[in-house]
Amino acid sequence: MSDKLFDVSGKCIAITGGAGVLGGEMARQLAARGAKVCVVDYDALRAEKVCKEIEKAGGFAIPVQCDVLEKDLIQEAFACAVGSMGQIDVLINAAGGNRKEATCVPPESLFFDLPAEAIQWVMNLNCLGTILPSQVFGRHMAERGEGVIINVSSMNAFRPLTRIAAYSAAKAAVSNFTQWLSTYMCQNHSTNIRVNAIAPGFFLTDQNRFLLTNEDGTPTARGKQIIDHTPMGRYGSPEELIGTLVWLISDASKFVTGIVVPVDGGFSAYSGV
Repeated sequence: MSDKLFDVSGKCIAITGGAGVLGGEMARQLAARGAKVCVVDYDALRAEKVCKEIEKAGGFAIPVQCDVLEKDLIQEAFACAVGSMGQIDVLINAAGGNRKEATCVPPESLFFDLPAEAIQWVMNLNCLGTILPSQVFGRHMAERGEGVIINVSSMNAFRPLTRIAAYSAAKAAVSNFTQWLSTYMCQNHSTNIRVNAIAPGFFLTDQNRFLLTNEDGTPTARGKQIIDHTPMGRYGSPEELIGTLVWLISDASKFVTGIVVPVDGGFSAYSGV
């Protein structure tokens, strides 16, 4: 029995943002463990590249181009995923990110001057981009009476960081929605549908690199401050999310729903003193 506790082989998994830095690593690692993966991404070429890497390594993956803010396109992506894999056992909402225009870096840009359209873009991508796929794929799980949804929150949901007001608010909404949806699914559809989230600490991605590193690769003052406040003294690597992800997908967490798990090198535990 213990050998099967963390088993994800044979699971049919759809990953939005599945060609991004974190989503791509999730797709590759889950496929390497025997899962069937549908890589859902707005960039068709990136999705195809990730799938080719997975197939070359002997795994199963299909690419699907989709904008997670367009429900009709999500419906099409769902139909494609089910048509290829037969069903969906797991949805991972990894689509998200920040935007430079929604970031205040005094004195150049102040909170009072952040453009509404940039704030709305960040809120939509992270929050609505989690809710809409959960509606489409979640209905399928409700009809089957089982399934797992994993959202991607952030350290910003625990402790809002300076400069990124829109992103912090959006990820706080993702954490709150995770708790809400976990309760809704259990009370209205099936106690075999679990909804949880992972809150990564600081992982270098295309969205935050401009804030954390200089052009020569050295840390910015903000980057140094983050490392100084991370007890493990470094940024995380994408593969370090996988253990938590596998736990939340597998039967090892069968009685776990509605939680947000920090994977942060101790950042959320350290007061700075």
